Amino acid sequence: MVEIYSDIPSSATWRVVRPLTKGWSSDKKFYIETIDNEKLLLRISDRASYEHKQNEFAALLRLSNSGVLVPRALECGLCNHGQNAYILLTWIDGDDAEEVLPTLTAEEQYQLGYEAGQKLKIIHSLPAPQALASWEERFKRKVERKIDNYRTCEIQFAGSAEVIDYLYANMALLEGRPQSFQHGDFHVGNMIINEQRQLGIIDFNRSDYGDPWEEFNRITFCVEISSTFASGRINGYFNDAVPDLFFKLLAFYVASNILGAIPWAVPFGENEVATSLRQAQRVLQWYDGFSTHIPSWYEAGPPGH
Repeated sequence: MVEIYSDIPSSATWRVVRPLTKGWSSDKKFYIETIDNEKLLLRISDRASYEHKQNEFAALLRLSNSGVLVPRALECGLCNHGQNAYILLTWIDGDDAEEVLPTLTAEEQYQLGYEAGQKLKIIHSLPAPQALASWEERFKRKVERKIDNYRTCEIQFAGSAEVIDYLYANMALLEGRPQSFQHGDFHVGNMIINEQRQLGIIDFNRSDYGDPWEEFNRITFCVEISSTFASGRINGYFNDAVPDLFFKLLAFYVASNILGAIPWAVPFGENEVATSLRQAQRVLQWYDGFSTHIPSWYEAGPPGH
């Protein structure tokens, strides 16, 4: 059988090609070892995503000397006789952060979170294209769409009225927000911790451009593993000087996320719906029904400060 990747020029040097199934991406992913014992990651996607893959490739090249441990971009092109796009990256050895963090001390969790925040700040130093429409215009449309989709969804949750009220009451926060490159899915599930206790950032396939602070919208997944790590991530990003405006926008982006997660989860079945509903209730507790904009789990300094 001719494999989907067989016309990639470097494939002649691959001695191990193993499919990977973890994660939500629609990409086909393969772990590779070359005849020179180099470990690689191959991601193959639809032809329509070629431009996005090129942007991801360019961003990883720019981050390669930034001090952030990210996969090194090696190749990007078309394969399978032009029917698919691919990106070839170096493999980062290590263990999943979401598995390692619970085994560490609170101080170690906080320090790794602080480091994650500092690395995210570097990622956001890559500028967005100048021709991009304003963030206010783009994200308002997204929020309105999420509200409409939720209202027509057969699954509803207690407290959603407060979430929607908060969104409408705080739309003005989007005005004049800057835009930068975004990882697109920045949370513990896309972080690796290696033997040297270095934090690696992986899975840039959802990268985009937008308000850099929106990148905290998935901090909910960090909190589920370690609220100490999550607090460190915020403090590290801002060098311990977190503006109040950030917390208002964080609440706004998290509110938008939990509302949109319900209609998103329905096609994936009862388990995903139940997970989204549980997360919505946790978020409502953090924000006391969105009567406050600073989450209850947040700590302004390291453990015991």
